[in-house]
This record gives sequence, C-alpha cells and structure tokens, in this order.
Amino acid sequence: MLLLSLVVLSTTGYGWGKVSQLDSGLRGNIDINNERDSPDGATDILLIGNDSRTDAQGNPLPDEVLRELRASEGGGNLTDTMILLRIPDNGKRARAVSFPRDTMVDMGEFGEHKLNSALNRKRVAKREELEAQGVTDEKKLSSLSEKAGKEFLMETIEDFAGVTIEHYAEVNLLGFYKLTEVVGGVKVCLKNPVDDPYSGADFSAGVHTLSEGDALAFVRQRHGLPRGDLDRIVRQQVFMSGLAKKMLSANMLSNPGKLNDLIKALQDSITLDKNWDVLSFAKQMQGMAAGDIEFYTIPVEMNGPSSGLLADPDEVKRFVDDLLLSQRKREQARQDAEQAEELRADTEVNVYNASGVSGLAGRVLDDLADEGFDSGVAANAESMMSDSVVRYTSGTERAAKLAAADLGDVPVETGEDVAAGTVSVYLGDDYTGPGTRRFTGEGAVRLDGTARAQDSETDPSTDEQPITAGGVRCVN
Repeated sequence: MLLLSLVVLSTTGYGWGKVSQLDSGLRGNIDINNERDSPDGATDILLIGNDSRTDAQGNPLPDEVLRELRASEGGGNLTDTMILLRIPDNGKRARAVSFPRDTMVDMGEFGEHKLNSALNRKRVAKREELEAQGVTDEKKLSSLSEKAGKEFLMETIEDFAGVTIEHYAEVNLLGFYKLTEVVGGVKVCLKNPVDDPYSGADFSAGVHTLSEGDALAFVRQRHGLPRGDLDRIVRQQVFMSGLAKKMLSANMLSNPGKLNDLIKALQDSITLDKNWDVLSFAKQMQGMAAGDIEFYTIPVEMNGPSSGLLADPDEVKRFVDDLLLSQRKREQARQDAEQAEELRADTEVNVYNASGVSGLAGRVLDDLADEGFDSGVAANAESMMSDSVVRYTSGTERAAKLAAADLGDVPVETGEDVAAGTVSVYLGDDYTGPGTRRFTGEGAVRLDGTARAQDSETDPSTDEQPITAGGVRCVN
C-alpha cells in the first residue's frame, strides 16, 4: 500500500517532499545488501503481517489500545500474514502470492513446522544464545533476536519458494487499524453472515464499509469459515485490494490534511529493510495502478500434521516461478493478438472452391471476414483439387498463416499468381474446416494459432479469477 501511494506522491514537488518525510521514518533493522539481487527479471518483496502487540518502534501497546484492537495482551510474535510480491523490472504489473500460516515447511535446525512459527522460533533461539553469551541489555536482546527471526523467515521462504528476496516490509496490528481509519474504511462483501467471538467479527451478509476494529476483525477471522485460514487469506487479499484503491484515490492524495494523516499512519504501521531506496523504487513503479496487482495463494492440501497444510516444495517453486513467466507470456500474447488483428484488416483474402461443394467459397469467405480479414472474391477454381492450400506472395506470409490457422491449419505455400497484398485460399476435397458445418448447428470454430497457445498456457490461479482492485468480490 505504501509503495502504491509513493507512485502517485512522486509525481509532484509537494509529493516528493512528503515521500522524503515518509521515507525517513520507516527504517527497520533488517539489512538486505545488494548481493541478494537476482537476475530473474523481477523484484521480490516479502510482506509480513505481524500479530505483535507493539508499535513499529517496538513499544508495548497500552491496554486501552489493545481493547480497541480487540486483541489480547498475549500475542505470539507470529507472522500470520505472509505475502511474496513479485514486480517485473518494467514496473507495470505485480503479482502477490500468499503463503498460508499453517503450511508445513522444513526449517532446518528446527525441523518441520508451520510457516508462521519460523520467525518466533529463531527469535527465541537467538535470545537464548545471546543470554548464554552474557548479554543482559534488554534493548539489545530484543533488537538482535527480532532481526535474527526476520532474516530466518526470509531464508525459509526463499528456500521453500525458490526466490531471492530483495526487500522486506512489515505491518503491525496498530498500523493496520490506523490505516483503515485514515482512508475512511474499505468496502467488502460477505456471502453469509458471521459471528465469531475469537476475532470479534459480527457482520451480516452483504456489503459493508469496514475500518478500525471491524476491519481487523474481518481480516483476522478464521474460526467458523468453511476453509479456515484459506478463507481468511482471501479476505485479506480482497481487503488489501480495496485499501490500495482507496489510498490511490484522488480524494486521498490531493488532500493535504488526509495526506499528512496517511503519512503518520504509515510511519506507525510499516517497517522496511534499512537499505531499501524507496524513492528510486517509486520511480520504477510509475504507471502502476491498484488494478495492476493480482493476488494468488500457493497450492496446498488440507490434513497435514497437527492440522497443518501440506505443500509440495517443487510444486510451490514452479507456481511462484510461473507467476512471472505466465505474466510475460500473456503480455506477449496480447501484443501478438493486436498485431494479428491489424494484419488481418490490412490483408485482402480471396477464396476459390476447388472441392465441388456448392457455396463453400462464399461461406468460408464470410468466416474469414468475421475473423477480421478484408473480403476479396469468392469463386470456383478452374479445376478440382484434392488438397486445400493457402497461397501467399511476398509480404503476406504471416497473414496467410493466420488464415490457414483460422481454417483448421490448412497448409501454406507461395503462389506466383497471388496479387500483392493478398492471400488466396483454395478449398480441396479434404477441407473440413469452418464453412463446411454451417447448417449442422455446430457453428464455426475459431482456430487462431495465437489464441490457442494462450489458452493452453498454465495459469498460476485457482478456479476463480485472481483478486484485483477492479471491484468488490463477495467472499466467505
């Protein structure tokens, strides 16, 4: 949310001043150096939601604040929200993949445990190690053990997902509360009413605008949901999408009073790794909008040990890698489709019936015109042919291949009698493509080569479309 705000803030002199003010108050103790940069075509950011009962500076929250947050004093320093944000180097689009808190992962020295316990296990072990070395200063004990825990969590997710994390960002309960207060709430939609005493979530079915304690209850509830934490992840994703949209609204970023409140809330909310050049990153992100972020969840299975979730590390690595790969493929497919559309419109196609089937040339020409080609003539060929073919001349080979794909992968060849800027289709006895089933009720089937390749691409999504800020999706 912070990064998206910076994109808009950085477009004005006033905004740059505010960005500098904001940047100075967000530094944590996580030291990620340039040696972690990886040439995979993307910047990988680990986003953490921590249930710690402290503010961004590590100060304990007072009792009255805990009551407003609907949180007990205990907490567990557990990272119940873990999201890997993959941003391609062109900065135009991003994909976020959630890691369920109960996913069982190998933690090396600690064995196999739920992912959300990684930070705390290392934190406790590091503190015990420091105490054994004679360190007694509480501030030093807390700082060094927290740093070790966060770095261990990053390393665990890197090994599990097969990525190199370049940046780290963390939000706490209080910060989340304040952010929702500043933006005036976020619109959500529930499929069914809920009443959960554990989180304090008590909402009717339908659309609600939630902020402060209600917003926290909405994103924290997992008891009573059909899929438990998996449904909670979906809630978090739809809420973050709506929050991003709200924070990027003109009303928020053009209002000096709102902007100051937002910056204060972000400083209380967010902790970044100390080597992150936020201003340079904001420049890279120019042009991104809230709808350009898509949310996914890694593939998991229920019924792991101690109610954990099972995940195949190899499958997770492929999934996370495909988040970037398939995005590039889709971008290329879109470009190819646009070029194909222009090429069809600029190419005249003539169809000659060499099969003896009455009216076939006219029907096929109509089909090709529907695909976007410029219609030429439809006529009978001078002689019958057994094999269909699409003939082209210099400069029209690609258009001929598009026409051949539209007709069911008819062969193509050069033809001396083909006029410049045109292609000629000859329909032989073997032709069974569009136009032959005009009256059977089956209809013509488009067989565009580019579209078929796009359809066969493996998309790293679930059965539903990815969550974006394009609308309000109703959830469990």
